[in-house]
Amino acid sequence: MKRTGIVLLGILASLGMAQTRIGNCEVSGPKGQFPIRPAVAGQLTVQTNLPGPGFWNGDSPATIKDGFEYCLAAHIAHRAGLDKVVVQNVAWDALIAGQTRNFDFALSQITITEARKRVVDFSRPYFSSDIGVLVRGADKNKYTSAASLKTARLGVQQATTAASFLSNTLKHPQNLTRVFPDVAGGFTALRAGQIDAFIIDTSIVLSEAAKSNGALVVVGQFSTGENYGALFTKGNPNRAQIDRILEALEKEGVLKKLAQTYLAKEWGIDPTSVPYWKP
Repeated sequence: MKRTGIVLLGILASLGMAQTRIGNCEVSGPKGQFPIRPAVAGQLTVQTNLPGPGFWNGDSPATIKDGFEYCLAAHIAHRAGLDKVVVQNVAWDALIAGQTRNFDFALSQITITEARKRVVDFSRPYFSSDIGVLVRGADKNKYTSAASLKTARLGVQQATTAASFLSNTLKHPQNLTRVFPDVAGGFTALRAGQIDAFIIDTSIVLSEAAKSNGALVVVGQFSTGENYGALFTKGNPNRAQIDRILEALEKEGVLKKLAQTYLAKEWGIDPTSVPYWKP
């Protein structure tokens, strides 16, 4: 059996299919199956906007070695024939406005929208997410529906689909809405009692609630049919190859496995168990 195993590993290695690691992520499948021409030779350069617990586990690009999106990038790098992933932390507004440069693509829980497609390109979807409502644990019984939010002080991150949803669908009063440049500022304000709830993707608020030891709770969510996609600069020639890689990873169950490994563990809850509210 040992000799057979050694021979099998040798065959897999010769085919570029031996399991290997990038960061803490175990990647597999045919290395170089869908080759690309990277922005920087020898590496996959991925931009994101931190923090992103569960998606990017670490406080800075240098400390991140796993997480759903980091390991997704690692799998893409492997299938593209690359051995290294370099993470760049960039400003959210600049990223979705197509103003950042010298990278291959961005993974940052970015919802695919028609408005954003005017300035950037997107891959095929790799994750579905709705919009969740995060409140302090002590207030969880106060907020049980969209109607209960009408007089609440709500926080959102600027230039997000949640911000648009709050103003266009919920039509929340501007004087009761506070806009933050990043989610970290919104979470801090919520804990400090400066706002009553923070509205952002369900995946993001579940992650924050999970690490709060009950101080914060996700009380509801709105079904929006949103999907995350990898973001490219307009006309990026590698997009078609990345789509082929994502399709292969989905068919092979890799995306589902990554979600189970990094997101379900991070959240400690099935997202479908969070009540859905009508706007």
